[in-house]
Amino acid sequence: MTAQPRSGDRPAVRPLLLIALAAAAVSALAVGWAVSMAPPGIRGPLGWGAGAGAALLCAAVTVAAHGLRTARAARARLQSARAEAARLAGEREALTARWRQEHQRLTDAATHERTRLLEEFARERDRLTQEHAAERAHLDEEVRRLSEKAERAAAERAAAIAATANAAARMQALATGTLADLRAMEERHSDEDVLADLLHLDHRTAQAGRLADSVAVLTGARSGRRWARPIPMESILRGAMGRISGYQRVRLHAASSTAVAGHAAEGVMHALAELLDNAANFSPPSAEVHVYVEEVPAGVIVSVEDSGLVMSDLQLRRAERAVSGDVTELGGLTGTRLGLAVVGRLARKHGMKVSFRPSARGGTGVLVLLPQDILTEAPAAPRPVKDTPSLPAPRPATTTPVHERVEREPSTGAAGGLPKRRRGRTLAAAERARATSRADAPRPEEAAGGLKARAARFGDFRRAVRAAESSSETTGRHALPQPPDAEAAQSREMPERPRPGTAERMPPEETEAGTAGQHVPRHRPAADTALGQVPAEPPPGSGPAVRVEAAAADPPPEAHDRPAVPRAFEPGTTGRAEPPGETAARTRPTEASPDVPTPSHPEGDTTS
Repeated sequence: MTAQPRSGDRPAVRPLLLIALAAAAVSALAVGWAVSMAPPGIRGPLGWGAGAGAALLCAAVTVAAHGLRTARAARARLQSARAEAARLAGEREALTARWRQEHQRLTDAATHERTRLLEEFARERDRLTQEHAAERAHLDEEVRRLSEKAERAAAERAAAIAATANAAARMQALATGTLADLRAMEERHSDEDVLADLLHLDHRTAQAGRLADSVAVLTGARSGRRWARPIPMESILRGAMGRISGYQRVRLHAASSTAVAGHAAEGVMHALAELLDNAANFSPPSAEVHVYVEEVPAGVIVSVEDSGLVMSDLQLRRAERAVSGDVTELGGLTGTRLGLAVVGRLARKHGMKVSFRPSARGGTGVLVLLPQDILTEAPAAPRPVKDTPSLPAPRPATTTPVHERVEREPSTGAAGGLPKRRRGRTLAAAERARATSRADAPRPEEAAGGLKARAARFGDFRRAVRAAESSSETTGRHALPQPPDAEAAQSREMPERPRPGTAERMPPEETEAGTAGQHVPRHRPAADTALGQVPAEPPPGSGPAVRVEAAAADPPPEAHDRPAVPRAFEPGTTGRAEPPGETAARTRPTEASPDVPTPSHPEGDTTS
């Protein structure tokens, strides 16, 4: 297909018309001359034929002229295109050369830059490698030094904990020995002033033993003793009371028949003692701390309610974190925060749950859930038998059975002496009742004669006990003078399996709070006296809080204003007293050793 020519390249029409007119004029002249010269007969056909030939000739000339002009224009365009192509080819060559130069320049520059960057990277890599090696060597040395320091610190920590545990064990042993010595002194001395001082020392030693137990718990050492039989809940609560200084402000509201398993009794008692101590310390001196016991399907809930300071949210979170038992490290503990940490360790060990809440009394309430795993039914009392041996006394007229004095005298104890606790009453309640009765009692100087008489009767009782003990070596039986109502006293029941030459201990129910009508000390001086028997020497670890109450029934006149000091109610190998009834279990004869009681020293007692 032929390309359309451009408007500027088309041949002009006017020159073609001029050529056509010229050809027509020449043809017309030729035809006119031929016709004029021809004969007349052929002029007509000749004219037409010549005219047609002339027209064809004009057309041919015009077409030829147009073709020539068109060819000339095409050649001109071809030459112009060739020139343009040559120009474009030259420009392309120039651009190609320029691009090649630029490409070469950029390639050279990139190669040079890459070489420079590679060299710089290599230098930086070598520098960083050297620095890393040096830093790693330094860090390795630092890690080694810190590892050695950590190992030394761990060894020192282990040594410190071991030393602390050893010191706690020694403190426990010392407290045990001290309490044993104090009990022996209490049995030897009949002076009420000396007895009150000994009881005060006994109570202080029991608190020191609790502190030693706390240190042992925090260091992971063994604390306290493991009892071979369950301990009643009331004995657990009173044992916890006996380990704190503010025992007089604690009010027990307990009516539970459950008991704590022997392996967990010491831990539960210790935890409750710490909570009671906190409640007493953070309450006003005149405020009371109330303890409630509730049996639930999950176990037993012991709640401690005080009316002291209210814990803030931050303090509450810290206390809950401490008693949760999740934190076992000693770091962060201070001298004022050992109690809750000890409670947390013991709660974790025995599965107890401790929680805090606002108390309805305006202070803080603590709930302790004892799980069923460590609870059982309270042990039943031993089956009693009757035994009424008697021997004549040197001075029957001046010897009065202790149980008669207990029945006749106020239940709160003699003025100035130790308060005597009955079943369901705390020592603090007995102390308040004693103070009330003291206000109504006659003045000391007015009742000096009566006090001296009671002191004389107490001395006669002591001498009769020692005389009966000396005579037991030959008779095998202890006897005391029979009072006028000896027949009535002999009707009292005694535990079975009496030990030859030694009075049997009371069962747990009688030991803890006495009978409903009277209070009997732990090793039954009143009952044994009424039956003509002498109470045997209690082993170390027996509870002195109740076993000296009968002895304190007749204080001297100058002992009226002496504050009562409790003895520790609880068991333990750190010099604390046994729970009620434990004395009988520990002093009964065994098949292997019929005359040697079970030791209460931490190293000698391995029962679990």
